[in-house]
Amino acid sequence: MRLPRSIPAIRAAAVVSATMLAGASLATAAATAAIRPAVGAARVMPGSASPHGRLAPAPAAAAPGGTAPQLHVSGNELVDSTGQRVVLHGVDRSGTEYMCVQGNGVFDGSHHQAAVSAMLKWDVNAVRVPLNEACWNGESYVNPAYAGANYQNAIKAYVHLLNANGIVAILDLHWTDGAYTGPSAGCSSAQAVCQKPMPDAAQAIGFWTSVANTFKGNDAVIFDLFNEPYASRATGSTASGWHCWLDGGTCPGISYQVAGMQSLVNAVRSTGASNVIMLGGEEYSNDLRQWLSREPADPDHNLAASWHSYNFNACSHRWCWNFQVAAVIARVPVIAGEIGENDCTSGYIRPLMRWLDGESASYLAWAWNADFNCNSGPGLITGYGGHPTGYGAGYRTHLRQLAAG
Repeated sequence: MRLPRSIPAIRAAAVVSATMLAGASLATAAATAAIRPAVGAARVMPGSASPHGRLAPAPAAAAPGGTAPQLHVSGNELVDSTGQRVVLHGVDRSGTEYMCVQGNGVFDGSHHQAAVSAMLKWDVNAVRVPLNEACWNGESYVNPAYAGANYQNAIKAYVHLLNANGIVAILDLHWTDGAYTGPSAGCSSAQAVCQKPMPDAAQAIGFWTSVANTFKGNDAVIFDLFNEPYASRATGSTASGWHCWLDGGTCPGISYQVAGMQSLVNAVRSTGASNVIMLGGEEYSNDLRQWLSREPADPDHNLAASWHSYNFNACSHRWCWNFQVAAVIARVPVIAGEIGENDCTSGYIRPLMRWLDGESASYLAWAWNADFNCNSGPGLITGYGGHPTGYGAGYRTHLRQLAAG
């Protein structure tokens, strides 16, 4: 999802039609209507691993208060340093992608120990943190108070806090530079103030080189290379979109030079960082059909597929999950980096989570933000003490049931 939702007294009112939402990100539609005023060869599977599709849900990655696990890929699983399978169940913590570039700080709402403790009470073991490349890179149009070293230090401190509480941190490149006004455009600005179809070569490669240098050696941090690619919409075809996704460069319909997934993997690995890398598919990370055939080369064989699933996406039915997503799960770890629904209930995510549990796939719900309206957010909580919305209550109940066995 990709940007702030309904934030009282700050955001303009937005009415988003069902047509706009079908097959597209809520965040992209919301970005178009309402942006805040200016002020995210495989290793051999262990011999004890069970056959794909017959795995029971794994235990939590770490007990609350423990040290976050050091992760790597083994076959189609995430495992810790002892080879124990790890399944992530977490939340997305939005704000760090937009607050800084809008001149409002770094975080949207509480981000200290009390707020993290509230997450632990939901049995959360992973938090995805969306980032803004202009803020991290300290580009000239961002307020210096919220950019460069100041932004980086705030993110480092938050990651340290999460890890110290046994929580894996997923860092996601969410908003990037690049002028784009084609299909599904979120804004007309070349600045990193909305979601773009693909990351820009000018800033994104430097961004990931810097992030990887910052967190290399800490494998309790996962790198999610780009939030929600939609190159196929921008270029006009599925074939050209997936080509752009992998190789970047000059892509039809995109005015800026694109950083393809291979170049971003190369940027991370050039630093010596061996962290697990997530790569979202096409159509806002909802389409994984060509993920395996387009998988970038990785000398560390440490890649996972990122999949996003909302009730308004094209692949929102069990038959599609079985046909499209299960085939990827059979080969590499799949992390559903965002799941959710826009009706303030949990009617969509409950069967989705049961399906993902049956596949031993990880998932995180959008979003742990108290100022998102669950109809347009969707928001899991009404306050940072962890009181759930109706939608959030369904998610919390499911995580607690998993933890109870």
